[in-house]
This record gives sequence, structure tokens and C-alpha cells, in this order.
Amino acid sequence: MVIAENRNKKRRGRTALTHDYSMSHSPGTNMDCYASRDIDVDMDHSYEETTLNISTDDSLVEDGFNYSDVPQEIHESENECGGEEFLRKFTEPWNFGPPSYVCVHCGSILWYEERTVKSKRPKNPKFSLCCMEGKVKLPLLKKAPPLIDELLDPLGSQQSKTFRTLIRSYNAMFAMTSMGGKVDNSINDGRGPYIFKLNGQNHHRIGTLLPNDGQDPQFAQLYFYDTENEVQHRMNVFSSGQINSDLDPSIVNALVQMFDESNNLVKIFRMSRDRFIDTDVHRLRLRLIGSRTSDGREYNLPSCSEIAAIIVGDIGAENAHRDIIVELKEGGLQRINVLHPSYMALQYPLLFPYGEDGFRLGILYSNVDGIRSDTIDYVTMREYYAYRLQEREHEGHTLVYGGRLFQQFDVDAYTCIEEIRLMWVKQNQDKLRIELYKGLKDAVTRGDTTPASSGKRFVLPSSFTGSPRYMIENYQDAMAICRWAGYPDLFITFTCNTRWPEIDLFLSRKPGQKVEDRPDIVARVFKIKLDQLLNDLKHGQHFGKVIAVVYTVEYQKRGLPHAHILLFLHHDDKHPTAAEIDRIISAEIPDLNEEPLAYEAVKQYMVHGPCGSINPKAGCMIENKCTKHFPKKFCSQTTVDEDGFPIYRRRNNGRFVERNGIKLDNRYIVPHNIELLVKFQAHINVEWCNRSRSIKYLFKYITKGPDRATLILEENLHIDPSTGMQHMTDTDEVKTYLNCRYVSAIEACWRIFEFAIHNQQNNTLKFVKCMLYSPSFVLYL
Repeated sequence: MVIAENRNKKRRGRTALTHDYSMSHSPGTNMDCYASRDIDVDMDHSYEETTLNISTDDSLVEDGFNYSDVPQEIHESENECGGEEFLRKFTEPWNFGPPSYVCVHCGSILWYEERTVKSKRPKNPKFSLCCMEGKVKLPLLKKAPPLIDELLDPLGSQQSKTFRTLIRSYNAMFAMTSMGGKVDNSINDGRGPYIFKLNGQNHHRIGTLLPNDGQDPQFAQLYFYDTENEVQHRMNVFSSGQINSDLDPSIVNALVQMFDESNNLVKIFRMSRDRFIDTDVHRLRLRLIGSRTSDGREYNLPSCSEIAAIIVGDIGAENAHRDIIVELKEGGLQRINVLHPSYMALQYPLLFPYGEDGFRLGILYSNVDGIRSDTIDYVTMREYYAYRLQEREHEGHTLVYGGRLFQQFDVDAYTCIEEIRLMWVKQNQDKLRIELYKGLKDAVTRGDTTPASSGKRFVLPSSFTGSPRYMIENYQDAMAICRWAGYPDLFITFTCNTRWPEIDLFLSRKPGQKVEDRPDIVARVFKIKLDQLLNDLKHGQHFGKVIAVVYTVEYQKRGLPHAHILLFLHHDDKHPTAAEIDRIISAEIPDLNEEPLAYEAVKQYMVHGPCGSINPKAGCMIENKCTKHFPKKFCSQTTVDEDGFPIYRRRNNGRFVERNGIKLDNRYIVPHNIELLVKFQAHINVEWCNRSRSIKYLFKYITKGPDRATLILEENLHIDPSTGMQHMTDTDEVKTYLNCRYVSAIEACWRIFEFAIHNQQNNTLKFVKCMLYSPSFVLYL
């Protein structure tokens, strides 16, 4: 809704808003935000992948407006709008329905809103999310053996339900490799849906064929050692010799038989065992071959002779560097190269019950219409996994129906992609002009004479998402926008709602699935909703004419995505009256009889608490105080406090909502826009920005939180005392980056699908940056 119908008319009769000193907060209270103290942003987030999107309106760049000197006061109109009637733009929830399109190239099930070109509405849309419009062609996964289908059925027996809950434990029983990442289980305390979250760098390792004396067999050794008692050995893997009562021996025995019949990798270990027993060979080795002679687009189930070889005696020089050589008893653990075709099949036998090949180098693009226009001839790892995460009618669904194990696979796949990128950075430091970042001479020149700070180091370029230079570059972009467009006007927080009907419609294709079982669908639906919200704000001019948008996508403690959006409005919409603010931002409960949809939306998504004295054990309470400063005080009109924070109208009108048996009035309502709330049915916090502090908090907001980017910045940003310029000190940023990283399943899917992270589709932003950067903002990297 446009704030005022005719903004070009000269405003008259304004008086400054009075400061409500009685509403000021207690001394020492500090809250880092752009907008008012009413803000209800979950501060306990994981910021390891903070991303920034910046877009501008091309048509306004030539106008030459400079709004950096706008007044900081918010004015109040003489006429109140409390009784004014106006039409709502959005009066019902927006539901884009079930996925109704199938990619003509690969058969993926997609939504029309996921088409490649969204500015047009063709009858036969093209999709790049799944197969890059036909360039990626991979063999379809086979349908799983009947036993796996039965165990993975969400509507199956109680045995099936227990198996799905413990699927990661069952998979670890039969995995031939161990996973070296640090799994963060602290979040799974039983109070919410299961979430798989990984900290640090992940890797897979494989040991010897026989355990050391006095040790129990594990992982691949269970296929080779004392197989007569194999079920017992597998049952004891996680219980230190005591059988876990939740694990079913009959399921373990059935899986042993199934893998012996169907899994080619298991057959190789069994063959090695038979060779060792029958011939009594003591210098036996197993070579898992890392290269394939077949085309990766056509075959994914190679024969045993293609994937492994049994070696007796010394190993010849013909072995490729990516081969896995499993020793009989010596050699210990060895790390497996992520480029090995069996990398995933060795770790996830329940998801790949036939031992199917995964990603490998050399998979060619498919010729679309006989024309190849790309210079890159091979499928990338990201494109490979984006293809695999799709659901198709005529493909085996073992992977996407893997539940909690599917979450683990998603995170594992993304960490593989990131490891390849980091590997390229390490191997191409000279191409990145690393001499500009490090060197003993430069270290001495800037006054850093500590020997430990110099030496062979690895740095991450600004093109690597999440690196310190990436964060600083995005900050510079945002500062350039601020210098050109003035202070940001609105601060909007948009949080994913797992109960969106579109998610349920997709999951209904396989009844019984839970939302946490499909992080890929949650990521895709949130992307569609976010795109539509941005379209309403910018092109639909919901709050007025928008000249620039800055937003970040982040992830909550339980992995759900949310977006923080800054809107820069046109000059005609930059100075709203208090009455106009009340029309676009509300902190009150709607009337149930007049606006039932709005009432239910506020009740579901915009009520904070209960907390305070009525619930001192709430999660937001610290030292008997709510960290979000709720409950607020009643206020008859919108004002601004002494620090420049707007205090929204919260009248004591007797309206309330009931939560957990407690009646909550307007003091517990998070500021919002009724129309957006009704349309998107999600938590959408809308705040008018604090002008005096918005720039100050901009850098802290983009890089805040205990995440890897902040830690890297704090440790490595150095100020040259002679010039006052900032630059990065020499350090192994790759190691620091990985140690500070937390990745959840939804974030992994978001990154695998390559959703918009830094949007710069035209030269407008480049022009603004070049024209407006001053030496005080240039960071020499």
C-alpha cells in the first residue's frame, strides 16, 4: 500500500513527535538492531553463512538524489487516521498450490514459480534448478530393494517407525567408512523437530580390513572379520558391548542378507574375506578403483571388477592417486578423496543399497538440441548434487525418503562441494595474487613483526562465500547504497513457516512424511515466498517507491531460514507522518469480528511470549528480564523516544489472544504489516528504522554473531597506525573458516541449489560504488 496518494504535494501543518521519556528502557540495556526496540528477532542464530543481496532501481540512478541529510525526526500529522477506512491490498493468504510441472529434460517435479525466467509467464517454462535446462544428464537411481522400501515407509508398521527414528544408527552399522565431522547434537533436546547440524570440516576415513589386537571390529572390518557373529558385532558398535534395546536384531540380520545380495561394494569385501580365508594370504590388500571407463551420464552401477581389485603382495605404480588402498592390518585410518566415485556409497549404504557410483570427474554435459554453447564441458559437483536432490516419478526414492539420514547426506554433499572450492583456492593462491595479501616485507612495513604471523598461509578471496573479504565487500556495497540513497527506511524480518500449505501439498505425494524429512522442499518453498515478498515490496511498491533493497539470508538455531530486509524508499515516501506509520505498521491485535483472518494471523505469528513475570522460565528471559523488552507499555499514539527509536501505538482496548492458557494483550504484539502478514502467513516483523543509528549498526548487523565470518574479521583485521587503513593480516583463513562453520540441512540445500546469495544483475551498483566510495571506506585487502 502506498503510504500517501499524493506525495508530491507540499506537506503542511506538521509538528514533531514528542519524546515519551516514560517509555525509555532501563540503563545498560543494549540491543543491536536497526529499528525500534519493539523488534522481535531471534538473536540466537547461526551466522556461518551470512549472505547479502543488493539490488537497485536503474531508473532512479540518473536522478542524482542525495538523501543523506534527511531529517531524523518523525513527524505527526494533524489529522489522526484511527477511524479512517481504506482498502486492503492483500486480503487473503497466498497459496501457489502443489507442484504441477515436470521438467521435460529430466522429469523433476517442480513449481511453476521455480522457472528460470521469472519476468515472463510462458506456457512451457524452462527450469535450471534440476538439470540446468537439460545440460546435466545423469542415470536415474534404481528402485530400492523391497526391504528398504518397507522400512522407509512413513505409514508402515511400528518396526518401520522405529527404524526411521534410528536410521542414522542403522546406517552407521553398515557404513564402510567413518565420518570425521563434529556433529552438533546439543540442539536435539527433544523439544522440537530433529535437525542435523555439522561443525567444522567433514571427511570420510577408512581403516584396515582387520582390527588391532584387543579391539572390536567396526565399519568395513565388520564385512571381513568374524562374520559368523556379524549381527552381534554390529549390535555392539554403539553400546560398548551391551546390546541397545532400541535396535532390532531381526532388522540387522535382514539388512546383512540384503546387502550381500545387492550391494557391489559389500560383495568386494566379502570376496576379500573369502580369499583371505581360503588361501591364508597375509599380504592382501583391497584396491577401490577411483576411475571409470564408462560414461558417467549412462551408467551408475558398475561391475565388481570396475570398482575394486584384490592385490596380493606389493602395490604397483599403476595405481591412481585417487584409489583407496585398504591394508590388511597396517596403515591405520586413511582419508578418502571426495572425488572418488564410491565416496557416498561407502558412507550411506542405506541410501545407495546397490553401491551406486556418485560424483566423479569427467561427466560430460549433454548436448541440448544438438547445440553446445557453454565453454565448460563437464558437470560440476554442485550441479550433480542439485540433480540428485530432485524427486522424479520414475526414479528410486530411497535418497529423498531417507528422513534423518537424508539430512545428513545433504550436509555431507555441501561440505564436499565446499571442500573442492577450498582445495582450488589453496592450489591457486598465485592466481589470486596472493603476494598482495602476505609477505614478510609487507608484515614489517605495517608494524606486524611477530614471526608467528608470517610464513606459508592461505587466504580466501572475496569471491568465496562467507570469507572475510566477501563480508567486507558486501558491507562496502551496502555503505555505497546508504551514501547514495540515504538512511534505510524500513527493516523487515521474514521467517520461514514450516506449516505453509505448499510444503504439505508436496509432502502429501508420499503420505506420512514430516517437514523435517525434506529440507530441500522447505528451502525451495521459502525461496519462492521470499522472491514474491521482494517483488511486492520493490515492484509492487507496497510501502511506496523503492530505490534500493539490501537483504541477508540467515539460519536460526534449528536451521530454519529467515531474511532480514532493508528498504530504501524514494524521497517522496521518506518522511511519513505518525498517522501514516500507523497505517503501515501495527503493534495491536485486530478486531476478531471485523478482520478474522488478520486476527488469526497475528495470533499465530506475531505474539511474543508469554514471558516476564507470568512466565519467568521463558527462553527469552535472562536475569528475570526479557531480552526482547516485552511486555511493552500501553501507548495511545505513536511516538519516538529519546534515543530515536519509534514507539508504536499500543492502546489498552481490551483485545487479547490466549496462549498456553494465558491472555496476552497488545503489550505482547510484535510490530507488523497486516496485509503482508495475511498474504504470507509467516512471522514478518516490520519496523521503521532508527535514523540516527541505522548506519552505525549496519556493519555490526551484517557481520554480527558468533559465526565464522565475525571471528575471522575480529582476529585478522589490522589497522595500519601510519595510514589508518584496514587490511587482512596473514593467517590461514581456510582453517579458521572451517573451525567456525556450522551447517544445517536446509542451509546445505539452499547452497546446493545455488539460490541467490549476492545479486548484482546490472552495472548500477558498480557505478554507485565507483562514484561514492571514499578513502575512509576502502579496505586494502
